[in-house]
Amino acid sequence: MNIKDAIVNRRSIKHFDPEHTISESEIEELMRHVILSPTAFNIQHWRFIQVEDKVKRTQIREASWGQAQVTDASLLLVLCADLNAWEKQPERYWRYAPEDVQNFLLPAIENYYTNHHQAQRDECIRSTSIAAMNLMLMAKEMGYDSCPMDGFDFDSVARIIGLPHDHIITMMITVGKKLEEARPRSGQLPLEEVFFKNGFK
Repeated sequence: MNIKDAIVNRRSIKHFDPEHTISESEIEELMRHVILSPTAFNIQHWRFIQVEDKVKRTQIREASWGQAQVTDASLLLVLCADLNAWEKQPERYWRYAPEDVQNFLLPAIENYYTNHHQAQRDECIRSTSIAAMNLMLMAKEMGYDSCPMDGFDFDSVARIIGLPHDHIITMMITVGKKLEEARPRSGQLPLEEVFFKNGFK
């Protein structure tokens, strides 16, 4: 499937085959492509929690107001991000870059994020959102369907997965084999209502 087809055909699926299993090799293939997603300053602050444990899955379903996809999908991923990844050995992110690049970027990372808490959070949300789209498109390429989720109690899910204090959850994504087609698109806005040139006026 080419990228254009994946974009057109990817839909948010709510009903998955609970008997289907995604192999470990497929999950690794999926995630190896997801982590090629771009991040600001290459700090790669996204963290992906694959929830396999059935008890935790049931608890997360309860925290998601009973949405069946949480337990029925072959794969449940909680997308998180480390707010302080920028200061945790940032030299790791540029270890193969030329020395002059490292000498420029490492201070730039520190200067940009120090005491700039909104930027730390905003970058986490931006970067995990990019990764989420890559994840769903790659899943489609592999013959799977998916659904991004924010319809859950974030605090409850954070407790279930043991979220560190300096991390946030941005969304969950379910992946699997669909049992039902998505409904027809319900109200796509016309391009001219959302796409402008040079500004709003």
